[in-house]
Amino acid sequence: MHVTAIIAAGGSGRRLGASVPKQLLEVGGRSLLERSVEAFKAHPAIGDVIVALPADVLAAPPTWLDGVRLVAGGERRQDSVANAFAAVRSDADIVLVHDAARPFVSADVITRAIEAAAAHGAAIVAVPVSDTVKRVAEDGVIVETLQRDEIFLAQTPQAFKRGVLGAAIAAGQAAGTATDEAMLAERAGHKVHVVAGDTANVKITTAADLERARADVGAVDRVGIGYDLHRLVENRLLVLGGVTIPSDRGALGHSDADVVCHAVTDAILGAARAGDIGQHYPDTDPKWKGASSIVLLKEVVALVRARGFIVANVDVVVILERPKLGAHRPAIETSVAAALGIDPARVSVKAKTNEGVDAVGRGEAIAAQAVALLMRVTDD
Repeated sequence: MHVTAIIAAGGSGRRLGASVPKQLLEVGGRSLLERSVEAFKAHPAIGDVIVALPADVLAAPPTWLDGVRLVAGGERRQDSVANAFAAVRSDADIVLVHDAARPFVSADVITRAIEAAAAHGAAIVAVPVSDTVKRVAEDGVIVETLQRDEIFLAQTPQAFKRGVLGAAIAAGQAAGTATDEAMLAERAGHKVHVVAGDTANVKITTAADLERARADVGAVDRVGIGYDLHRLVENRLLVLGGVTIPSDRGALGHSDADVVCHAVTDAILGAARAGDIGQHYPDTDPKWKGASSIVLLKEVVALVRARGFIVANVDVVVILERPKLGAHRPAIETSVAAALGIDPARVSVKAKTNEGVDAVGRGEAIAAQAVALLMRVTDD
């Protein structure tokens, strides 16, 4: 059985007030359309995907649409679907239609739609209403209370045998506008079955919908870990988080050997999948000899910001026998926070000893571990 998915993304979606079509707005670093396309591309039952796009997007489609068939969208949603249907393979058995503005469709929902269409010819996924439903007149007066166990909220995908969808599209071309393909199939005389949808399969229509989706997806985006270790020697400054700590010995390294900054830098780069500190600031390059690691940390923050991330918080453990760091922790936290561009309350620095174990425990070296949390941000 060959299954084709049509994704309707031909509208401008300007009701959100954004500078780009709604389907190209990002949630958690990926556009609504990209998330929808990936859901169908990843489904094992889907043979191919066809996307209807606005003309300006079709002229220069994003690279993540490679591997899908693209057609021009129409003036109305049903026109976009008709254009896409014209590109459906003649041997397709089942055709699904999905709204690009439903980016959280699950594989289970897609499977249920396919199976129902194969069994009945036409099917939609839908969820029952949980509130009491009233029919209200234009003057604001209730006309009647509807039986809510008979009321369902239609979602997509909607799935059809190829011939059924063809008849539905023809009915739409002959009889005016419809809000979905199920309505057109009904007009064409076909019974449309309902299968269980998913409350998470929301449609992004308003700015509030978009804000909620971003909050749900973007609350925790990327986590990275970092580690650094340097030998301790005489005649070197001990610099931690950009703060010089009184000590008879300091860390040996090509730069200022600031283990706090180095561990935090690697944690941030790792979270953003942007390499590591050795790639960006190799100790074989004379340019970085004696460099201030707090300055390099600021550069890395700018680098990941250009990739769409900000630092939410960092947690650092410094492992050192002496000197004791308790009195210096507030200054280190404030200095690191300034480099990250965040409130000091979002930076935690702790100090531990290594209980006399190995080089660190013998006081011959200093080490640091760090965890960084990054959040994806967008500029609409």
